[in-house]
Amino acid sequence: MKTPRPASKLKRKREEGKGKKIKKGGDKEEKRKFADIGETHSVLEDDHDEGEGFDNESTRSKVVENLRQDPDENDSGLEEGSETEDVGICSDEEDIRSNGQTASEDSMHLSSFDLHLQHSLSKEEIDSKSNVKYSWETPAIDMKNCKWIGTGENIMEDLDINSYHGLKATLSEHWMDVYKTSGAKDIGSPKQRMFFSLCSSYRDILYCNKRPFYLKGLEDATIMDAYIMHSLNHVFRTRDSVRKNDAKLTKLKEHTESDKFRDQGFTRPKVLILLPLASIMYRVVKRLIHLTPSASKVNVEHKDRFSTKFGSEEHNGEETENAKPSKTSDFEKLFGGNNEDNFMIGIKFTRKTIKLFSDFHTSDIIIASALCLVNKIEEFGINKEKDVDFLSSIEVLIIDHADVISMQNWSHVHTVIEHLNCLPSKQPGTDVMRIRPWYLDDHARFYRQTIMLGFYSNPDINASFNHQCVNYEGKVKLICEYKGVLHKVLPKIRQVYERFDVDSIVEADDARFDYFIKKVFPRIKDLDQGGTMLFTNSYFEFIRLRNFFKSQNASFCLLGEYTSQSDISRARLWFYEGSRKVMLYTERSHFYHRYKIRGVQNLIIYSLPERKEFYPEIVNMLNGSNNMTCTVLFSCLDKLRLERIVGTTPAKRMMAAEKGVFVFCH
Repeated sequence: MKTPRPASKLKRKREEGKGKKIKKGGDKEEKRKFADIGETHSVLEDDHDEGEGFDNESTRSKVVENLRQDPDENDSGLEEGSETEDVGICSDEEDIRSNGQTASEDSMHLSSFDLHLQHSLSKEEIDSKSNVKYSWETPAIDMKNCKWIGTGENIMEDLDINSYHGLKATLSEHWMDVYKTSGAKDIGSPKQRMFFSLCSSYRDILYCNKRPFYLKGLEDATIMDAYIMHSLNHVFRTRDSVRKNDAKLTKLKEHTESDKFRDQGFTRPKVLILLPLASIMYRVVKRLIHLTPSASKVNVEHKDRFSTKFGSEEHNGEETENAKPSKTSDFEKLFGGNNEDNFMIGIKFTRKTIKLFSDFHTSDIIIASALCLVNKIEEFGINKEKDVDFLSSIEVLIIDHADVISMQNWSHVHTVIEHLNCLPSKQPGTDVMRIRPWYLDDHARFYRQTIMLGFYSNPDINASFNHQCVNYEGKVKLICEYKGVLHKVLPKIRQVYERFDVDSIVEADDARFDYFIKKVFPRIKDLDQGGTMLFTNSYFEFIRLRNFFKSQNASFCLLGEYTSQSDISRARLWFYEGSRKVMLYTERSHFYHRYKIRGVQNLIIYSLPERKEFYPEIVNMLNGSNNMTCTVLFSCLDKLRLERIVGTTPAKRMMAAEKGVFVFCH
């Protein structure tokens, strides 16, 4: 297996900015529950965001009334006119009739897709700059010690988790058949239905408790399926509405300037999925193809090329039973396949074909790494002949495995989001008279739905969600309580936590450094024995400590993510033999390599790791040592990391207590 590298010359810049269950049996009854017939305007009229300063109830009511006046107009979409001849997906009228309803009845059952895109923001709403306020909370289904909080109205009170709201019947029936065929035990689980309903509400979502595939135990794959189906549904509904409007315009035999036919954006791509590694992209695309109805994937173009390019290094588990793995199991699963982090692929749906490797400007879905998109953006900055206009009309942004991306460089995600929904640099190929007014008014960012998924959240992820996601619909966020991981520490050792004071986030780094040089460094400076390992969360902390130790002419060695392999081997040997008393070690280096450092006697955790599973791995390096000690530095700004490690309840006490030293013995 290739050892993953956190950086190369190309990538070095990544550090530069750092319910109720569905009854089994009765296929007809069950499929009807999945059908797109259960979404009424009475529920969605109340779905507005007070926290964002938008009062859209009256506008929503006008949208509903307009759609009810014209039953054929209750679908809207965004598409390049040149692409509409390929569309072969069932229209909504066909879906409704397949479930026993007439097209006229459809006027009373409007999808959230229609209501979201048809809403018209007023100047007062745009100018309103009130702060985001999470005004409600409700327990999360099937997730102990977790709750949802949100802005605006509490949509959880009105969500009916017995059906997949707004999902086209062709998609829902196929989804159900896929689960039945696979023999899954959690077909239509309440948690999955609830999450899909949240996606269909078109609110921004931060889901920070998604169990990843690489950890031991049952993978939370139902969440991935839900966002894939939501993406397919958005693309297919977009196509249906454009095709219907094309047909109406053909009947009129002349172009009309009616606003009823404004159904498109500047470019075709509507869904962008950001992922950290090519191997994860390979899993997502394979699942997306699997969940696409058979009629729409009679042919999958370039499937062999896709498997060769991205699946050739897929971990096949050929290790023998007696072979001892050199790394942890989660490391083997995460990095066992193609660990390239500079990738991008376009996916286009035509009448009966899924086209992989389609041109980005004519794709429906783009799946990429943040690093690759940043490279595209920088190329455009240098060469104006190129462009990133394919990012101008993204309506659904999904960021999966956000915690892994943050180990690469979250600043790339920040850059990508900043470049979404900007006015195109070149003349769009779309008929201007078909472009929605809010695109022309440069308000598209207020209509973009952002879904962030990860195993945990951190300040960078929270900051992007709070400040870069301005969806007028509002936001929902998952909050969890943690038990901690101290019980996984093997050696019986006193873990001493020392809290230092900090007045503001701007002064946090300096406060930590000052506490270290005044309180901690004097203890290790006079030690005769070596074996002191200094663990840091941040590369910048690593550099600062390195410079400080140099200024003190201290005996130390380095083990960072940019250290060459030869230097790493020498450093580990020097440290084990005692010729270097101190080793500086970073979390990112541990993430990419999972080194087992021998000779650790004294562990100082300068800053807690983001990934809670790393804490016991690092402390367990003391196992077998004599006179071992463990010291951890933290401040009130480390709350998220602290509660994942010691537990939510102890963390609250440690933050509020008058004393600043706490001891855990296990």
